Amino acid sequence: MNKLMIYGATGYTGRMAAEHAKALGLDIVIAGRTAEKVKSLATRLDVPYRVFSPDALAAEALEGVGVLLNFAGPFAQTAQPLMHACIKAGVDYLDITAEINAYRLAERLGTQAAQAGVMLLPGVGWDVVPTDCLAMHVARRVQNPQTLRVALQVAGSMSRGSAMSVSEIMGAGLLTRVDGQLLATPDAQPQYFDFGQGPALCVPLSFGDLVTGWRSTAIPNIAMFVHITGDAFPEGDLSQLPDGPSIQERDSHRARAVAEVVGADGMVVRSVIETVNGYSYTPLAAVEAARRVLNGERQPGFETPARVFGIGFAETIAGTTMTDY
Repeated sequence: MNKLMIYGATGYTGRMAAEHAKALGLDIVIAGRTAEKVKSLATRLDVPYRVFSPDALAAEALEGVGVLLNFAGPFAQTAQPLMHACIKAGVDYLDITAEINAYRLAERLGTQAAQAGVMLLPGVGWDVVPTDCLAMHVARRVQNPQTLRVALQVAGSMSRGSAMSVSEIMGAGLLTRVDGQLLATPDAQPQYFDFGQGPALCVPLSFGDLVTGWRSTAIPNIAMFVHITGDAFPEGDLSQLPDGPSIQERDSHRARAVAEVVGADGMVVRSVIETVNGYSYTPLAAVEAARRVLNGERQPGFETPARVFGIGFAETIAGTTMTDY
């Protein structure tokens, strides 16, 4: 059961992950919904492949697989059937989503997964690996942390898949964790955060960190924000967008996130994490997470990257730094 299945391998980020996993010599099988695309990539990489839709998944589709790494968004359509299939088949489930409802689903299925000996680990890409490790790091800088605010800085153009996922996030409404409970906060206001280059206006958005941050730090009050620069968030018919930014575009836009924590005594601390572009970071982090799980770094049930792999996991990806303020 040391085989890694990369589902959604023909997409923009999934393709980079499949290429990286192959280069590392991992035992992989790629999969997706469109036979022609999957077969073409499998031939180029010289790896086996399987074709299936998440909502019409035969039992043998996951045969021999130890970890399923899902890149197929929007995850509102794929996470639920694939999580259920993994629990039934005894396969650990990982994905790269930022969609909060996928995390809430994993949280609800956590007990069932634990009983089956299966780990549900959503968010092994740029969101939430850096922010989860950052949240756990900054929480340890104060006594009895009470409030956590996390802001992401999204620079450069957005991939078609990410744009569709952000639409799902926006559709979930504005949520904030208050006294441990997720509550609708439709009147949440933009706030300023400093990513290390001066204050930037950030708008509230319900990322998966509202779930993972609570799981990783037990901080009862959590709010999420995002600062989008330039043409990062597209409008119109999202299906007509290009796959994603070019290598040159990725190289010219680094990714940052800031976390602020307030302790019970009122002390405020802030830490910033900076990485290579999120689209470059995600396939590296996701494949490394899958490799580690295959090698036994796992805990059945719903988990978060920082809890499974430790606070330092985000910084194992080259070009990543964390700075305290």
